[in-house]
Amino acid sequence: MKAADYQVTGPITLSYYKTHEDFGKKSELEDELDEVSKAIAEIQNAMYAHGKYAVLICIQGMDTAGKDSLIREVFKNLNPRGLVVHSFKVPTPLELGHDYLWRHYVALPARGKFGIFNRTHYENVLVTRVHPEYILGENIPGIDSVADIDAAFWEERFRQINNFEQHIAENGTIIFKFFLNLSKEEQKNRLLRRLDKPNKNWKFSPGDLKERKLWDDYQRCYEEAINKTSKFHAPWYIIPADDKPTARLILAKILLEKLSEYTDIKEPELDEKTKANIDQYRKELEGEA
Repeated sequence: MKAADYQVTGPITLSYYKTHEDFGKKSELEDELDEVSKAIAEIQNAMYAHGKYAVLICIQGMDTAGKDSLIREVFKNLNPRGLVVHSFKVPTPLELGHDYLWRHYVALPARGKFGIFNRTHYENVLVTRVHPEYILGENIPGIDSVADIDAAFWEERFRQINNFEQHIAENGTIIFKFFLNLSKEEQKNRLLRRLDKPNKNWKFSPGDLKERKLWDDYQRCYEEAINKTSKFHAPWYIIPADDKPTARLILAKILLEKLSEYTDIKEPELDEKTKANIDQYRKELEGEA
């Protein structure tokens, strides 16, 4: 299981990618995930003390792809002080008063921290592309009707997103972008489970069925977004998502593999004067009444 097996490095056709992989028993996968998560936590602790890099993890996928549970399980061993999760919903009036990237920019992780975007700035070339009428709420100069939202508009948006990511990467943010590749059949099964289990009913919305009817439109938009924006400094990884334990482990192992390449991330050493007086500090503490 290598990061290169899932990384997008050239033009892709999304339908050619697997939605299911089986790497063994659920209990074994969960045990391995726990070990990988602990190893990521060690890197996080060093990165927090090092204070020069930030990590931005972008997670996209269709409804029921398993984003929330993946975040819970993969990052459960990380120190909360160094981890911030943002779930982007419909823009608020305050957010609509700014350009579409503003709310994402202000949510970026500080140096030393991990930031997770559960749904991301890519919603602005996914949901709004399937429903271009939403763009009108942004009150953009020159966009007075859906007819004004042409192919050039979307090309400009891809350019802006690429520039945004290049800027933050050049200033120390390590970017990971994961697409949880769910099959339509598995989504159906998961929606049915939400209806069949009383404790899951709250997750269901009739709107889920309306969006499901636009499945092919969303797949086309995901494919183009991935093709336009998978760059060396901000790569996309396509993760088979029909089996949740497998998807979680794949994503975690990609993070561990790629973060381990940053050999300069180390906990800072004490200055020479402090190190030279460690024995004295110890004696002072041990001598307290």
